[in-house]
Amino acid sequence: MFMRRHWFFLLVVLAVGLVSGCEQPSREPVLATTRDVNPASAMAAQPKLKTLKLYLGTKEVTAELATTVNEIQTGMMFRTNILDSEGMLFVFNKPFQASFWMHNTLIPLAGAYIDPEGSILEVVQMKAKDETPIVAATDRVQYVLEMREGWFERNGVAPGAVIRTERGSLEDTFFGRR
Repeated sequence: MFMRRHWFFLLVVLAVGLVSGCEQPSREPVLATTRDVNPASAMAAQPKLKTLKLYLGTKEVTAELATTVNEIQTGMMFRTNILDSEGMLFVFNKPFQASFWMHNTLIPLAGAYIDPEGSILEVVQMKAKDETPIVAATDRVQYVLEMREGWFERNGVAPGAVIRTERGSLEDTFFGRR
């Protein structure tokens, strides 16, 4: 039963920055397993995470930043409300073929799979509580932006759009010199 409830943790490949005496985070991905998760945190919504303004053309959103294994694995699980201009940006250390699904996620979402340069590769629709993996068409995904269902269409944001922050590109923001 425990394995069934946390089954999805075994399928998501996550990147974790490992600090080993150097200032740059490691770019090696780590396969997250149930051993990496605090079971109590996966049973309730996580507190609001640190946020960052993202710019998608003329549109501005406030995105919570999921950057640790636990933050990424918990994502928007158990949340009951999200404003239209808010989302969650999942940050991975290295591009890979992302696979997301909606275990214990109560709000339908849309997810943008984004390459290392910040360009949206594809937008996928994610049904509430649907545990069917939505696999990216490419292995070049380094970021995933989840927004309310229909946000990308309502705002004319489509594949090819580039996401930026006040610091510049996503790569500069998360992996550049600080």
